[in-house]
Amino acid sequence: MSHSGEAQRMIGGFPPAQAVQVPSETGEAAPTRLGPVALAGMRVGLLGGSFDPAHAGHVHVTRWALKALGLDRVWWLVSPGNPLKLDAPADLSRRLQAAQAIMRHPRVTVTDIEARAGTRYTAETLALLLRRYPGVRFVWLMGADNLRSFHRWDRWEQIMATVPVAVLARPGEQLTAGLSPAARRFARWRVPQAEAGALPFRRPPAWTLLSGPMLDLSSTALRASGAWRR
Repeated sequence: MSHSGEAQRMIGGFPPAQAVQVPSETGEAAPTRLGPVALAGMRVGLLGGSFDPAHAGHVHVTRWALKALGLDRVWWLVSPGNPLKLDAPADLSRRLQAAQAIMRHPRVTVTDIEARAGTRYTAETLALLLRRYPGVRFVWLMGADNLRSFHRWDRWEQIMATVPVAVLARPGEQLTAGLSPAARRFARWRVPQAEAGALPFRRPPAWTLLSGPMLDLSSTALRASGAWRR
């Protein structure tokens, strides 16, 4: 492989003029201008959402996913907005700053790649990432509350057929998530929790529901308490 070809893979296929690697304080390549760095073969978890605001529950499930799924990295995809919600979230730059302040881990990157790329729906974002990062093993991460309503997402079946999916238990949501339309539709492709470490290598559709210690926190509750104002 040529050096130029290797560089192109490392920056996710973005033109070098638009995505330049800058060494970070840890010695690793810092995120590019349009997206984080990922090498072919790396296992990368994607945790999407409005993060309005990010909180300790997000941090908890991220660390949990890193360990349970054997991930090399997790990217927080802070979205411009949620198509399923009518009310607008707080300003994107403010949400990004809050997320970066609370999620401090050398293998976790907070990114606004969806806003930069102009993707609105998860299916579009995944299609873009697979084109830009050939060979990277992406896993979509979501809470059990999202699985409960997953069948309302745009092209939800396509998402399940595109990348493996890991569902992390949320307080009071595990039973209803397991009985959700999406869980029933893809029941035959459910991976036992004991085999979750192999999920990044599974050919989609493949998904698992992880049970374990949970934190009873939500962005909705934080906004309602006044701890976060839009």
